[in-house]
Amino acid sequence: MARLGVNIDHIATLRQVRQARYPDPVTAASIAELAGADNITCHLREDRRHIQDRDVKLLREVVQTHLNLEIAATQEMIRFALELKPQVVTLVPEKRQELTTEGGLDLISQSETIGKAIVLLREVGIKVSLFVNPDLDSIKLSHRLGAQVVEIHTGRYADADGHNEVQRELSRVQEAVAFATKLRLSVHAGHGLHYQNIETMASIEQIESFQIGHSIVARAVLVGFEQAVREMKSLIAKVRKRI
Repeated sequence: MARLGVNIDHIATLRQVRQARYPDPVTAASIAELAGADNITCHLREDRRHIQDRDVKLLREVVQTHLNLEIAATQEMIRFALELKPQVVTLVPEKRQELTTEGGLDLISQSETIGKAIVLLREVGIKVSLFVNPDLDSIKLSHRLGAQVVEIHTGRYADADGHNEVQRELSRVQEAVAFATKLRLSVHAGHGLHYQNIETMASIEQIESFQIGHSIVARAVLVGFEQAVREMKSLIAKVRKRI
C-alpha cells in the first residue's frame, strides 16, 4: 500500500500570518499521525516564512512515524540537518520570491553542491531524497549522485488543462517513475496533488509515497484536520486495492 506523507507547512503559514502561537504545526503532526499519516513533512525555508527552527526540533522529538525535512542544499541548512538527524532529508530548490516550490532541482548546475550534501547526510545515516522534475536526465543524475529516493514533481500534471495536456504530463510522470524504479531508486511524488487528481496518480503502482500538504490543510478548514487526512489516505488506499 502506498504511504501518505502529510506536509504541515501551511498550518505554520496560517500561524505566521498573525505571528501567533496557533495553530501549532506540531499538534497538527500528531493529529495527522493519529489519522493514518505515514510520515510528516515540513520545509524549513531560508526566509522562515512558515516553519520555524523550533517547530522542526519539536517535530523531531514527537513524530512517531518519521520526519521528512525539506531543505535547500545550503551550508546553513545542511548543518541544521546534520545536527537534527531527521530520518529523511529531501533537497529542494528554493527562491525567495516564489509562492511555493516551482519545479525540481537543477541537478546539472548544482551537481557538485548537491553531491557533497548527499555524502554528508548519508554519512550520519540520513536517507536522502531529491525533488526532481519528471525527466530521465534528472532521474539518472540523482542515481549517479547517490540519492536513495527521488520525489517526482507533479506540479505540471496538477496544473495541466484539457485531456491531451493531462495525458501528456501523466505519461511524463509514468516514464520517470518506471526509469527510477529500474535504477532501484525509491519513488515518491508530490506538489499540487489534491482530492480530485490523486486517484490517477495513485494508480502508478511504483510510487511508494505521496507528499501532500496544501490540499489537506485547505480541506481541514472545512471538515477538520483529522478527517481531511483520513479522506486522502482512503482515496489512495482505494486505488491500491484495485491494482
